Amino acid sequence: MTAPTLPGLTTDPAPEAPRPGSRAARMGLPRAVDVLKDVATEYGVCIRPLAMRRTDLDTGLTEVIDLPCGATREDKCPACAKKNRRLRQAQIREGWHRTDEPTPGPAPATEEQQALIVLRAHLEYSRDEAGRASQWDQVTDIDDAIREVEEAITAQGLRGRVGPPHGGDDQGDDEDSGKRRKRSTRRRQDAPDLPRRKVEARTVGKTYTAPDGSTYQPSMWLTLTLDSYGPVRPDGTPVNPDRYDYRRAAWDAVHFPRLLDRFWQNLRRCEGWNVQYAGCVEPQRRLAPHAHFAIRGTIPRDVLRTVAAATYHQVWWPAVDVQRYTRDRPPVWDEPAEAWVDPDTRQPLATWGEALDAIDSDPDAEPVHVVRFGKQVDARGVMPGTDDAARTIRYITKYITKATGDCHKIATDRQQRHLDRLWQQLQLTPCTDRCANWLLYGVQPKNAHAKLKPGRCKGKVHQRETLGIGGRRILISRDWSGKTLADHKHDARAWVKALLGVTTDSAGAPDGQGDNPERVHHAWELARPDDPDVGPMSHRLMRAISERARWRTELLAAKDRAAQGATPDLSATEQNSTTDGEEPPQ
Repeated sequence: MTAPTLPGLTTDPAPEAPRPGSRAARMGLPRAVDVLKDVATEYGVCIRPLAMRRTDLDTGLTEVIDLPCGATREDKCPACAKKNRRLRQAQIREGWHRTDEPTPGPAPATEEQQALIVLRAHLEYSRDEAGRASQWDQVTDIDDAIREVEEAITAQGLRGRVGPPHGGDDQGDDEDSGKRRKRSTRRRQDAPDLPRRKVEARTVGKTYTAPDGSTYQPSMWLTLTLDSYGPVRPDGTPVNPDRYDYRRAAWDAVHFPRLLDRFWQNLRRCEGWNVQYAGCVEPQRRLAPHAHFAIRGTIPRDVLRTVAAATYHQVWWPAVDVQRYTRDRPPVWDEPAEAWVDPDTRQPLATWGEALDAIDSDPDAEPVHVVRFGKQVDARGVMPGTDDAARTIRYITKYITKATGDCHKIATDRQQRHLDRLWQQLQLTPCTDRCANWLLYGVQPKNAHAKLKPGRCKGKVHQRETLGIGGRRILISRDWSGKTLADHKHDARAWVKALLGVTTDSAGAPDGQGDNPERVHHAWELARPDDPDVGPMSHRLMRAISERARWRTELLAAKDRAAQGATPDLSATEQNSTTDGEEPPQ
């Protein structure tokens, strides 16, 4: 007689393999479509290309060309996101340790350009005389002549306008065309003062000389974080959720970009030179945004901490202390009055202009919110050409291919509840002066209309995947490398073409993106998926994989030949932008 075995002490038998030919066995086999996409990703092929129809304007010949989708997130297209990350790394690398100014000054004006400016000045003088003499027919004729001269000025290669247009052109809406509201520029009493120097027209840092006579020019890496909203655990969740200030966390996240702009403005004024930066905004584990920056040149750490402590951004908006309405019981739109009204009293809510006028007329008014940095300011020096510099660039661009909400995986229920509480607060936080959430607080937003949905604004900061971080996550100053992202992409393609010995123009890019942007020989339009000459997506992916495999083989062979013979001059951008996934010329 066998003794009964206690429950829980038996060892589960190993799962049996499904019967060959059964449905379970078939479901365990990999799908061919998934394998095709995985192989395409491995070879750097866009998995959702855009079918573009190109028509030769000379011969009338049309053909369909697949162009990369250009996605920056790997959950949409891993190949394009990886390519964009490499370009950003090349952009940061090229501008970080520059020893010369990246952008030269404007070229001197030609005699033709100066003559057009003088002619424009004569017309302005004649218009003023005609206006004084009330000769309005001549004013109209002179305005027509002014428009023709300004078109000629633009055609001659001058940037911008000589002066604002006459006759009320480029006027904004009724609310924008009013008198500009002015706030006091006096610093807050609770913020330390900053020295202000005249900013020099230079973007390169100092050069240091060692005792042995050698010179070096280091740069810096900086991390800026927001203040604390309550103690948190190592996983980023609050110790006491009831005392965690979710409202301030939401407002700080929405206005964090303005705070960063203030910081760089204050730092340049304090240091006295045009400090250049390149960095990325991403969430911490506690889901509050922080920013990593590469800074050209060196700045004392005490100065960075002082500027961060003295930087703030004041939000002069109507008060949001009391939520008068809910999403289930919102204000209603009154069609005859063209305004949002109270659902019970039918009284119109205060307009945006009236709410701001109330703030201006109150001598004791305070900003509705003040954004500040926290005490944690990390800064260290980085030498050019070191492993530390390459590692730092990878760290700065670590999360740029992910959505903000996917940077840190939610692994526990506690983290999920923390995310839900922050997101619920972000849904009720106004994002701009046109946000529909203002209706919940009894104020009509700017340019209010009937299509607004109180508490359901479609702004990016209210979405769960952004965590309040709207706008651009990659922040690069204008004089960083002297090039745009398209310029860095063009440099990489030019190097590949030079290495392969290709001298033809790029046929796979729309006109204006190749080597001769002035020559327009083709017309481009988006092809329809049901067009007879647009093949199935799987066929197009397989052709692209085959082409990419052959290109990669040719590129590796060309590199071997260059290594055996005369090695071409490779810049940092070219060396790091032609790895797997780069698109050689077609």
